[in-house]
Amino acid sequence: MTVGLTDMDSGKTRAAFRLLKQMALDLGVEQLSMGMTADVEIAVEEGSTLVRVGTALFGERPHSI
Repeated sequence: MTVGLTDMDSGKTRAAFRLLKQMALDLGVEQLSMGMTADVEIAVEEGSTLVRVGTALFGERPHSI
């Protein structure tokens, strides 16, 4: 499971997801959980089989300090 980079650079996020997918293939891992609401399209394009989309479903939540 991985969360994409938070700097919103889609190129870097895509590269990170691509690397994780290759690592999963090398290890024989069949399920790949990567991505969240903000980068769901990239995650799916790069092979994610599970995506966390809580913000899309429930909206923004307050951040605790």
